[in-house]
Amino acid sequence: MKRRELLKGAGALALASTVPAARAAGLEELRLDYAYYSPLSLVLKRFGWLEDALKADGTKVKWVFSAGSNRALEYLGGNSIDLGSSAGLAALLAKANGNPIRTVYVGSRPEWTGLLVAKDSPIKTVAELRGKKVAATKGTDPYLFLLRSLREFKLPKGEVEIVHLQHPDGRAALEQGKVDAWAGLDPHMAASELDAGSRFLYRNVGYNTYNFLSAREAFLAEHPAVVGKVITAYEKARAWTLAHLDEAARILAEEARVSVPVALLQVKLRTDFSNPLPSAEHVNALRAAAPILREEALVKPGTDLDKTVAALIDTGFAKPLIAAPAKVG
Repeated sequence: MKRRELLKGAGALALASTVPAARAAGLEELRLDYAYYSPLSLVLKRFGWLEDALKADGTKVKWVFSAGSNRALEYLGGNSIDLGSSAGLAALLAKANGNPIRTVYVGSRPEWTGLLVAKDSPIKTVAELRGKKVAATKGTDPYLFLLRSLREFKLPKGEVEIVHLQHPDGRAALEQGKVDAWAGLDPHMAASELDAGSRFLYRNVGYNTYNFLSAREAFLAEHPAVVGKVITAYEKARAWTLAHLDEAARILAEEARVSVPVALLQVKLRTDFSNPLPSAEHVNALRAAAPILREEALVKPGTDLDKTVAALIDTGFAKPLIAAPAKVG
């Protein structure tokens, strides 16, 4: 069976349900990431449900920390992990530039990024960032949020000095006065707000893209049953999280070494766990956001981004594995 046939939604799932146990048992180690911006990954890692699901197959689980979408996507592209979590638009950028991945699950719809300034900053509008230093992590949702915000306020990127720093370093630079603004990411963003008094300069939930869980195409073709077990384990973590938001926040607080109020701000007020199934909603959201990649020359000229979105988001593989979407509240 050809790889492209394996990657078709229903076909892939059918294979996942019929692959002999011996094939799954042939995988010695499953490698996937965990990240502070992905609360479900922290819950799953904490309780060991995936290890339990794969124990009978003799498959060990290796957890690799991702500091940001850029790292997760680098690990996927470099065959250092098999599945990784990232922002949706960052995944599209990676896919357009040759990273062979497919999104098989959606961890959440978060508002995890925005533009922040220090509590005593005189800057009141995005337009006032002209000639200023703004920290961001290239290849992540915050970086793309920054670019979209600058375009919205008709401020050319070249008139802002973008300082490329990893998320925690960006927070430190803002609070130490080394930059004038920061495109932040939770929980670092929430911590800067609550602990240092940093304030939003601009927020737009529509510019925040989803928390995608993506698999290497080769791994998905070779081990669809294992990917199915990962999705099932993530669904267990999602159901538990929805029923225990306070406890999930405490896990995040312990892992990320932030206060419980910071974790609660991220998990309870800024993260929607209600729709894990990749669908037309996610396809349409990425197609609406995709032009920034072309406008900023982040992809090769002539790249068909609509086709890339379709190639990235697998709307069929997880469908039989996921119950009807849970409703928040």
